[in-house]
Order: sequence, then C-alpha cells, then structure tokens
Amino acid sequence: MELRQLKYFLVLAEELHFSRAAQRLAISQPPLSVAIRQLEDELDAQLFERTSKAVRLTAAGRHLRGKAQDILEQARRVQQDVRAIAEGMQGHIRLGFVGSAIYRGLPEALESFRALHPKVRIDMQELNSAEQISALQQERLDLGLLHATRTPAGMASHTLVSEPFLACLPAGHALASRRTLQVGQLAGERMVLFSRQVSPDYHQQIWQICQNAGFTPELHHEVRHWLSVLSMVSLRQGVSLVPACLKRAGFPGLAFVPIQGRHPQSQMQALWHPGHVQPLVESLLAHLRASADRLGPLP
Repeated sequence: MELRQLKYFLVLAEELHFSRAAQRLAISQPPLSVAIRQLEDELDAQLFERTSKAVRLTAAGRHLRGKAQDILEQARRVQQDVRAIAEGMQGHIRLGFVGSAIYRGLPEALESFRALHPKVRIDMQELNSAEQISALQQERLDLGLLHATRTPAGMASHTLVSEPFLACLPAGHALASRRTLQVGQLAGERMVLFSRQVSPDYHQQIWQICQNAGFTPELHHEVRHWLSVLSMVSLRQGVSLVPACLKRAGFPGLAFVPIQGRHPQSQMQALWHPGHVQPLVESLLAHLRASADRLGPLP
C-alpha cells in the first residue's frame, strides 16, 4: 500500500467521480482506475461500488477514508520532522558544560538559540573537563564546553573564549586594593587550586604561571569547582588565580586584581566527535560562535 494510492483514494472518495478525481489529481483516468484496483487487491476488499450512474463508498471504503486521512497526516508530519532535523531545526542535544560557562554568557546564548529553534531539546550536564572528554568518547554527549589545551585524538574543537587569569584575594588582603600586581607577589601565600584530576590543564596552567614567576605554589586546598575556589578564598583559606569571567559570580568578600605581564590565557573550548556530528549540533556550534562576544571576558 503506497501513500500515492491512499491520496488517489481520498480524492476519489471526495469526488465520487473518476473523471473529476483524475482532473484534480492532474492525471488521466486510466492510471487512477489502476491505482484504485491495485489498492483493493492489496487490501482484499472492495472500496467503491461502481455503476453506470454513480460511484459510492462501501463500508470498507468508509472505514479506510478515516484511516487514510490519519496516515497521510502522519506521513506529512514525519516529512516535516525529518526535514527539520536535516536542517538542524529540530531534535535533541546532550550538552556538557563546565561551571564557569555560566559566567561566560552560556545561559543567554542558549536562550537565544531556543528562541530560534523552539523544537530543539537541550539536555545539559555540568561535568568537569575530564568527565566531558570521557562522555564524548563514549558517545554519551553530543557537544562539550570545557577547558583543554590539547584536543584529544579523534575529536574536533573550537576555542569559544580566551581571557586572562586574575588574582583572586580575600577582601582586606594587603594586595586587594592594588590596580595590578606581579604574580611573584603571591609567593608564600597559601594557594587554592583546581584539582589535577578534575582539570589537569587548568592545574598545569596555574602551576606554570607561578613557576614562571619564580616560585612553586604553596598548595593547601584542591577543589573541584570554581565556586569552591571563590568560597575558600572568601573564607581566607588562601588566594588563587581564576578566569576573569568569575568576577560575574558576584561572590562577596573577594577582590579581583589583574596580573602584570604575558601569561597563558583561560580558554573554553567546544569539543565534539566529528564522525558523529549531526546538523543540529552544527547549528548550535554556529550559534555559539556567533555569540562569542557574549561568552567573552569582562571589559
């Protein structure tokens, strides 16, 4: 049973006249008659009573009329859905993100994306960088927003944000009122740092900034989230180097001071598996790139 046959059947069921039905379908009458006969043969049921004066639906034909309308409507919806998915306008994305993405404008970017793609469902999972890489490799995520200075083998990446690190100090610290400071001025301070296991790239970057300034960080606390870093610093448990975007967190009891000189930047990458990318992921990637100004650092 073909959709074409059902379409022919419905037109004939409305017209109850082969010539008029054929005219509506823009075909000649013989192909219409053949299509209806084939449909009746496939269903093993007579759909129309034909006399020299009239064409009428049988009981089987009346039953098929309602079902055929439902089938064609469902087929139309499937066609629309498939086209929308192929064009990246509909579907489901599993998105991983690190916590700092919230302060880099990610919620605003996703809100504007959803306004343009109301039929898209985005499931968000907050995971650290190592967890996201593992989830992408196991195909449990479609796209990750994370911190990595090296793109894992088999993956593709795009840098969305690159911003400086700032010294994060407790309010009232001797250096808190400075307009800028040298990293070396933090030598001897207790340091609150991201765990190496959670984000090895961040850990190494900050460690290297300190070593380039001539000292090895006096590591007292390793944490899993940037908000934990801010909390520990605000409680005067140490100082830290944090991405500039964390000024947006509005955390009380903190001072953020720019550091002098050229240092590695804090970067957020979009990471995905190019062999499994779908049009919808490509649409979201393009939107995030276009929204990079909202994902950037503070002035």
